[in-house]
Amino acid sequence: MQKRETSLNDCFILEPQVFGDARGFFFESFNQRKFNELIGTERYSFVQDNHSKSARGVLRGLHYQMQQPQGKLVRVVQGEVFDVALDLRRSSSTFGKWFGLILNETNKRQLWIPPGFAHGFVVLSETAEFLYKTTDFYAPEHERCIVWNDKKLAIDWQFQGQPLLSAKDKNGAAFENAEVYP
Repeated sequence: MQKRETSLNDCFILEPQVFGDARGFFFESFNQRKFNELIGTERYSFVQDNHSKSARGVLRGLHYQMQQPQGKLVRVVQGEVFDVALDLRRSSSTFGKWFGLILNETNKRQLWIPPGFAHGFVVLSETAEFLYKTTDFYAPEHERCIVWNDKKLAIDWQFQGQPLLSAKDKNGAAFENAEVYP
């Protein structure tokens, strides 16, 4: 596995070494020791795995938890999404900046989104299956949402048309009014 920098502090793209031939492919999708080596001095443990399937145009996000903040290691096993991380750490030089990339079943990339970030994605293919590991448990009472189309953030979701949104995502807070981390 190789680590690639993004434009955000502490947020990385992880690219696995894929072994393939006429029979198919194999790759190691996660190795705790290698992950810790690549990420650096902080050690993270994962406590929960999540799996979602969504139709074209579904946009989920931008989600985060103020207490029990979750680091997320995200990937797509079927289909394609445009994935977005938003730095909400006021002490970071990339506070209020976002980074996005295509994750799909072909490139097999993963994105490490550390605690202190909001996360979202939009489905670009007919359907997509999205898997992610989290460093803390889901705590709905601490969950927050920043509206996906906040004008100040100006995220280019690489999607034309109106996305399919949950009620929570339709009613997300404006970035300037959102709770953020120190």
